Amino acid sequence: MSFDLKKALATQQHAAPPRPVASEQHQEAIASHEHDAAHKESSQTGKILHQWKAPEFEVYEKSARWYLIFAIFIVLMVIYALYTNGPIMAITFILLGIVGYIYLQKDPRVITFSITTKGIIADKEMYLFENINSFWIFYDPPHTKTISLHTKASMLPFVHIPLRDEDPVKIREFLIHDIPEIKQDPGLIDAIERVLHI
Repeated sequence: MSFDLKKALATQQHAAPPRPVASEQHQEAIASHEHDAAHKESSQTGKILHQWKAPEFEVYEKSARWYLIFAIFIVLMVIYALYTNGPIMAITFILLGIVGYIYLQKDPRVITFSITTKGIIADKEMYLFENINSFWIFYDPPHTKTISLHTKASMLPFVHIPLRDEDPVKIREFLIHDIPEIKQDPGLIDAIERVLHI
C-alpha cells in the first residue's frame, strides 16, 4: 500500500477554506486599541523607574520555646478572662491564638514592588507621591531592610515595604526627588515585631 504525500497535501489545501485576511483598516484599529490601552495604563501608574520582588513579610525561625511561651500567654489570658467573668474576651483570645498560629505557619507571598514616576506600587496597591508625606529607610541588615512611607491615611498612616537585597542608596535616590526624607523612630509595633520575631 503506498501513500502519495503530494496528492494528499494538494487535496487538503483544496478542501480547506482560505483564512480571511484582516483588512488594513481592521489591523490599524486593533493597533490603535492596544496603544490606547497601554497609554491608559502608563498614564495611571506612570513610567516604571525601578522594580524588585520580595516576600510580603520576613520569616524568622522560631524555636519550640517560643511557641511554648506563646501558648502559655494565650492560656493565661483566657484564664484571666474567665476569672473576671469575660467570656467574650476569652473567646477573643482563643481566636487570636488560633489565627496567630495559622498566620505564623503561612509562607509569605512574593510581591512585585515598583517605583514609578507617579508613585510606589506594592502588588496591586498604588501609593501616589501626592498622598505620601515623607519616607525613611530602616536599614540594619540582616534583620531590618525596609522603606517606611508616612502616608496621609488617617487609620494606618505608615506603610512598610521590604527592600530585601536592593541597594538602599539607589532606592533613596529614586524617592528623594518626589518625597521628603524625614527620620522616623521605630514605633511600638515595630519593636514588638522585632522582639517577638513576627
